[in-house]
Amino acid sequence: MIRHFLNLSDAGGDAIAAMIADAIDRKAARAGWPKGRVDSDAPLAGHTLAMIFEKNSTRTRTSFEMAMKQLGGDSIFMAGDQMQLGRGESIADTARVLSGYVDAIMIRTDDHAKIEEMARHAGVPVINGLTDLSHPCQIAADLLTIIEHGKALPGLELAWLGDGNNVLNSIIEAAGLMKFNVRMAVPEGYDQDIAFVEQARAAGATITLTRDAAEAAAGADIVVTDTWVSMGQDHAHNKLAAMMPYQVNDRLMAQAKADAKFLHCLPAHRGEEATDSVLDGAQSLIWDEAENRLHAQKSILLWCFGKLG
Repeated sequence: MIRHFLNLSDAGGDAIAAMIADAIDRKAARAGWPKGRVDSDAPLAGHTLAMIFEKNSTRTRTSFEMAMKQLGGDSIFMAGDQMQLGRGESIADTARVLSGYVDAIMIRTDDHAKIEEMARHAGVPVINGLTDLSHPCQIAADLLTIIEHGKALPGLELAWLGDGNNVLNSIIEAAGLMKFNVRMAVPEGYDQDIAFVEQARAAGATITLTRDAAEAAAGADIVVTDTWVSMGQDHAHNKLAAMMPYQVNDRLMAQAKADAKFLHCLPAHRGEEATDSVLDGAQSLIWDEAENRLHAQKSILLWCFGKLG
């Protein structure tokens, strides 16, 4: 059975916990090594990942390339506008063709339906590098970062400030799988996908929506935000005006627990969703979070190949 990783629930809570444990171990084993050195067990030697990008990327592309390199495998970068996919070839036909060339496909795109179609027709694992609906690889890295900094997931109180976007959807999904709670402050008209909320609540997580930023941040263990205007979105001016009351600044961070940590998946628009004093402050984990994209994705790849969990 092919293991696709389109959303966190494709793996489930036990597998995500195994991925995080594996990532922690592999990261520790590499301490002091050059970045390009292959892990001692080279578990993906002989394997090749095709990486399709229909959206720009810094962290996703670099982390997946380095993940495959460190695991002993190879990767192929494919820009969507330079493929036949960009000239009208169907997702289904592209999936069938690539399945004959490579061992797995990662795609970063807009419409989530595209990646679902890719998975239906591919004969190899398909990994979601980002869609408009969800961003599971990012949240795997976020969970790794939270645990790495001494906070247990069960019972954790996470505050989200800003847009009800793909990253929030995956955080909510993770809450149901890993048994933590989410308080989200989102302006009216920018709410999250209700299906993720219902799924998480059914799994026992407490998911709370408020329009008040301070209410969401009060007593939080983790405070999270993201870029307000994502790639390709219109109406930026109106959206920014609606979002400004949800900016994460020193005053808002003071509402959280004294040992609270701050996360942002980057890129950051400094002075919009968060201030420099928060992004660069002592509570910020954004640089560890960014590096952990690499370590988490190595373990995701191993799970997809049936070498973990």
